[in-house]
Amino acid sequence: MTIPSLRKLEIDLEVNKTTLHNWKKNRPKLYEFIIESYKDRELLKKHLNLLLEQKELIEKEIELVSKK
Repeated sequence: MTIPSLRKLEIDLEVNKTTLHNWKKNRPKLYEFIIESYKDRELLKKHLNLLLEQKELIEKEIELVSKK
């Protein structure tokens, strides 16, 4: 899992870099929560992609079996 860039956080949270740095310094729990949320989001995205790949494989297999 990678930590999102400051630019990505700025865009997603609609705050500037100064605010992010202040959160990191003065509100570390909030900042850590945000970072962990992005890690969870990345993990969910990977799982979703794997499920989509499995679906495609199953559909191909069904198609092959139905042709027989």
